[in-house]
Amino acid sequence: MIVQEVADILEELAPLSLAEDYDNVGLLVGDAQSEVSGILVTLDALENVVDEAIARKFNLIVTFHPILFSGLKKITGRTYVERVVQKAIKHNINIYSVHTALDNVSQGVNAKICEVLGIENPRILIPKSNTIKKLTTYVPLNAAEEVKDALFAAGGGAIGNYSHCSFSLEGKGSFMPEEGSEPTLGKKGEIEITDEIQLHMTFPDRLEKKIVRALFDSHPYE
Repeated sequence: MIVQEVADILEELAPLSLAEDYDNVGLLVGDAQSEVSGILVTLDALENVVDEAIARKFNLIVTFHPILFSGLKKITGRTYVERVVQKAIKHNINIYSVHTALDNVSQGVNAKICEVLGIENPRILIPKSNTIKKLTTYVPLNAAEEVKDALFAAGGGAIGNYSHCSFSLEGKGSFMPEEGSEPTLGKKGEIEITDEIQLHMTFPDRLEKKIVRALFDSHPYE
């Protein structure tokens, strides 16, 4: 498993889009394509935590608080933050932070605190805004239901107490495959005209990667 695959799992649990604007979350130090040899989970990426990762030959540290809140102008080892980053880079250790993404997810840190305190009927005091996005795509008519089903399964088309919400317009799509293409329909160098639908669907922005992956996996075009 590579670091990016672990990051994808963490983003399913704590979507980065839920983090506060001031925060710095996700992969902060390292190489997303590197193979994971082991994972340490910690509150803060302190020097002794990095030392433990080195000793255990683990190359991924998942922290709650980010080691970097803003850009570093120097990495000289003068501060503990500089030393942690310096040592992590030197030993090929990746550092990933969840912080307010995990705070704000519906069953995250704040929900757990409410549970421990025995708070009944908790509600969000400051709801996040602009959390809904819209997908527009063009699909051959004979593949429309398959694509829609894949997007629904990924979490698209849910509005309040309703699911499987979408809007479609039928029309004629045209395109000409050029050199380097591998068309599902049509031939290279020839204009193809086919029956298509224009498909519209909303989804929570935290599911964007999942929705895009479902679209690419189900859509017949390359």
